[in-house]
Amino acid sequence: MRCRIRVLRLRRAVATAVARRGSTPEEMDLMHRLARLSEDERRRLTGDFLDSVFGGLDADLAGIRRTMTPELPDDPEDEQIEAWIELAELVRDPEFCALMRRLAEQHLADHAHADGPRPDAVAIVRDQVAPALAADLGSASPQADAIIATVTARYAALVGRPDDTALRRRLLALVDTARDPRRHTYLRLLAVVNGWPPPGDPAPALTWFAGALRTRTPG
Repeated sequence: MRCRIRVLRLRRAVATAVARRGSTPEEMDLMHRLARLSEDERRRLTGDFLDSVFGGLDADLAGIRRTMTPELPDDPEDEQIEAWIELAELVRDPEFCALMRRLAEQHLADHAHADGPRPDAVAIVRDQVAPALAADLGSASPQADAIIATVTARYAALVGRPDDTALRRRLLALVDTARDPRRHTYLRLLAVVNGWPPPGDPAPALTWFAGALRTRTPG
């Protein structure tokens, strides 16, 4: 009986996702197949994705990998099933895998000279830009100069490089990659699957900062 109830819930979750997204027959078939994966198959699917992101990199990233691992419970809620289906589709996207790999490599490079745990670039930007967003301060305003200066100084200290044009270009490339909406989508779906509180979206702060830094960086 419990197995039968689980099958019915899977079908209902898939039907809900199909209705909401207006999926094609091919997408509908894929969602049904993803929903029916066994626990071992789910682990293999997400494990392959995480291997593509973190494989061959420093063992210091093992903790980050664990926090990015989806664990669908034995008796999931409908929203967890729907989130799992969408997450499973996302991790099969080679472009998304490549994007997350770039972020992992950049994180490792940025912290190579750090003396102990320190906030990464995304956290630095988020924390410094938050008051500007709350005050509805535009990224082109003169007041943004101080925020740019604080962020780049802290980022320079993190990576052990001078706060110059090259460093600002490096930071800008990182921020542009990190604000890709697929990154937050993964983290949002991961939180639903694992039953965690929803994560904050850093995109508004990253977008604000990217605009402010780009207009103040030559070339």
